[in-house]
Amino acid sequence: MKGLRRLLSYARRACDDYGMIRDGDKIAVGVSAGKDSLSLLCTLAELRRFYPKKFDIVAVTVDMKFEEIGKPPADYSRIVELCMRLGVEYHIEPSNISKIVFDLRKEPNPCSLCAKLRRGMLNDTAKKLGCNKVALGHHFDDAVETFMLNLFYEGRIGCFAPVTYLDRADITVIRPFVYVPEKDIRYFAKNAELPVIISPCPADKKTEREEMKTLLASLERKNKGLKHRIFGAMQRAGVDGYAVSRLKNYDDE
Repeated sequence: MKGLRRLLSYARRACDDYGMIRDGDKIAVGVSAGKDSLSLLCTLAELRRFYPKKFDIVAVTVDMKFEEIGKPPADYSRIVELCMRLGVEYHIEPSNISKIVFDLRKEPNPCSLCAKLRRGMLNDTAKKLGCNKVALGHHFDDAVETFMLNLFYEGRIGCFAPVTYLDRADITVIRPFVYVPEKDIRYFAKNAELPVIISPCPADKKTEREEMKTLLASLERKNKGLKHRIFGAMQRAGVDGYAVSRLKNYDDE
């Protein structure tokens, strides 16, 4: 698949730099049905063939059940076919999250609560399936955007971590795509014709994150390499586990 080699290179480097994978790991890949999570699934399915530390994966989708708030039901049949081709077990966990967020709670800013509920269900499902780790599809651009969102809207220096152990859930969350620019994921997803499902979420594309994405894209056009410099600063400062023993300049990636 065109573009997969580049994703593998980034993912392997991240796994090596941050010690994401150990022998015997069983990893639940959180599959939201978007381009990022499906690309991560394909990448880890390929990586397990040659990575020196042996691991297994299972794909997990938390079904938001948007049909309960009047949206069309999600059709996961093509993702089932993809998982069969990849030789990956696929589990769909039903939920009532959309009803809770939009009907019962009527959240004016639903993204935070929704993400918290989805993460909780994903972690619980992973444990039920015998997994000790959960892999999420957050990429390089997500990391930079999150860092800037925390700075702009909360006045703090912080980001999600490449590796996080959740003691209450007794599970480790890893993000193998933290080095992968979003444009490379888009390229792979398009050429591989991944079965992406467009989110029917009423809040989709109407968030502070979308505003930050637009702002950073504008700044990047005027200051080429800006996002890589921000990410490099996060590593050199050791923000939330981003420090690595060997640093290089990623401006030319």
